[in-house]
Amino acid sequence: MRRSATAVYRCPYTKEPLALDPAGGAAGEDVAAGRLVSGSGRAYAVEGGIPYLIDLNDELFCEEEKQENAYYQASYQGYDAVLDWVFESFREDERTVRGKMVDLLELKPGSKVLETGAGTCRDSVHIAERLGAGGELYVQDLSSHMLKLGRERVAAAARPDGPRVEFSVGNAANLPFPDGHFDAAFHFGGLNLFTDKTKAIAEMARVVRVGGKVVFGDEGVAPWLRGTPHGKVLMNSSKLYCYTPPLECLPETARDAGVRWLLGSAYYVVDFRVGEGAPYLDLDLPIRGRRGGTHRSRYYGVMEGVTVEAKHLAEEAAARAGLSIHDWLDRAVRAAAAQTKAA
Repeated sequence: MRRSATAVYRCPYTKEPLALDPAGGAAGEDVAAGRLVSGSGRAYAVEGGIPYLIDLNDELFCEEEKQENAYYQASYQGYDAVLDWVFESFREDERTVRGKMVDLLELKPGSKVLETGAGTCRDSVHIAERLGAGGELYVQDLSSHMLKLGRERVAAAARPDGPRVEFSVGNAANLPFPDGHFDAAFHFGGLNLFTDKTKAIAEMARVVRVGGKVVFGDEGVAPWLRGTPHGKVLMNSSKLYCYTPPLECLPETARDAGVRWLLGSAYYVVDFRVGEGAPYLDLDLPIRGRRGGTHRSRYYGVMEGVTVEAKHLAEEAAARAGLSIHDWLDRAVRAAAAQTKAA
């Protein structure tokens, strides 16, 4: 870990800035061991140059997630062989597939990128290629064993004109970074088994600047294949292929969202641009047509129901007056209320 990275990391739970303890040493110097400490006293170890920004006692992992993490910690050495087999089984070129996903990030030289769930960093090397010497890539995974293998892969592929790469152990649902720090965030694999997908995706959007991109994906057979022998065979082999893109989990800040299927149409990829708040909507622009009113009046101005006969009378009266039903009713109610008040 570079000492300058301590200015970026935050406590994943309180979002407080973290300081290195002990704090000695020159700026820019590599940090192999120590602790990152928050103002409220939370401390996270730095071991082998990797900060462990997680407190397993505070995590609400479901049992399935615990089993998945235990699996990756125990089988990390054979994980890459499994991925090799996956691409071979679909007869697809890995570099091409991963390149298409990275394309969605819309990276430029010098971009700052976060990758969560990086595993052994097979996507990380493709992301790093796009960033150049001024870029920054922060790589995170829940499994320390997977991450150490990934760090070796990134180091082997590194070029002198490549970006700065930082590694940390953490949970994607509690990201240890400030709001809007990155130009893009990427996550591929493992999302299906998250306890809270909504929170994890919201966290990715939180740490990306307005206008930046979020890209994530995982196993999930395309809808048009689920009833075919091809889809049924895949879903029979692994329940992970039964998952669907969690579009309902996207935050209200999502803009230009899209979903596509890659790698044998058995893996979904979702991308969106980060906006600011909910999309703009003029709640008070009159709605054209017989019913009339506005979005605001239709939602917030609902009154007690009337009889069917009274409704028909109002519709007929509005038509005779050449008004929308909303305008006629609004005038009628105001006039009646004013008359009652005067009396």
